[in-house]
Amino acid sequence: MSFPQHRPRRLRTTAAIRRLVAEHRLAPSELILPVFIREDLSEPNPITSMPGVVQHTTASLLAAAREAVELGLGGIMIFGIPAVRDAQGSAGLDPLGVLNKAIRDVREEVGDDLVVMSDLCLDEFTDHGHCGVLNEAGDVDNDATLDIYAKMGVAQAAAGAHVVAPSGMMDGQVAVIRDALDEAGYTDVAVLAYAAKYASAFYGPFREAVDSQLHGDRRSYQMDSGNRREALHEVELDLAEGADIVMVKPAMSYLDILADVAAISPVPVAAYQISGEYAMIEAAAANGWINRRAAIEESVLSIKRAGATMILTYWAAELAGWLREN
Repeated sequence: MSFPQHRPRRLRTTAAIRRLVAEHRLAPSELILPVFIREDLSEPNPITSMPGVVQHTTASLLAAAREAVELGLGGIMIFGIPAVRDAQGSAGLDPLGVLNKAIRDVREEVGDDLVVMSDLCLDEFTDHGHCGVLNEAGDVDNDATLDIYAKMGVAQAAAGAHVVAPSGMMDGQVAVIRDALDEAGYTDVAVLAYAAKYASAFYGPFREAVDSQLHGDRRSYQMDSGNRREALHEVELDLAEGADIVMVKPAMSYLDILADVAAISPVPVAAYQISGEYAMIEAAAANGWINRRAAIEESVLSIKRAGATMILTYWAAELAGWLREN
């Protein structure tokens, strides 16, 4: 008996058939919108290297949070930019500081209708721009930084964060934050660990977004781009310390890492489509070199296809609007 030759093209002939057999689809609930709030702004401040993205005022941040709820987004990740910085990043602990106030304001605005996430790191708050405090030699002091991270986690939980997200790549950060949260009674606050965060050239526009004071680099604590197996080791350490979600960052240039992590992780896996990835597509589209919407949809879908449970992207709101049209 002979069988008819299979022709895969039969399942590509119309848009309706392609939708029917698609292996991966995006949903608004899988998207997380990163947002920046800057102290003492009277109106939103455009970020020149990230067209369409702004440093928010309180009013514009709350409007973005309400829109996120209306669009059905999964969450919002808040980054704070203080007016005054110091070597210890003290503004990150201030209950009335820009980030903790923003968390509180957003929770009061949206309640539990949107997952409110907060960046737990010192780089926006230090006058030297590193993710931790420095020792006398000018190097990041891992253990001294952990003491501050523990306090930051509790402060952000007290402000109302559903999820705290340590992004500094300090050894042991998840364990000390989890212990501090539990001891303070915030056992329901989840920890999203930036488990595999690479020292990437694609962070450039983010530095403008947070008005980074960094001189030099973070290669002594962020991962080297040539290392693949090490990412799984980092993830396993964070899981053992109690991470509820693990993150791969950046996303698009590290899809192999994302796939590796998704294959072994028992918890949800997040991926961050970072500022440089955003800026490249926006710049190419502005020059007429690529179709903007098609490139955005394809780039985010590639992250989902590689295994991400949730995706942080600056296009979250716009993309959710498109998804609702379909």
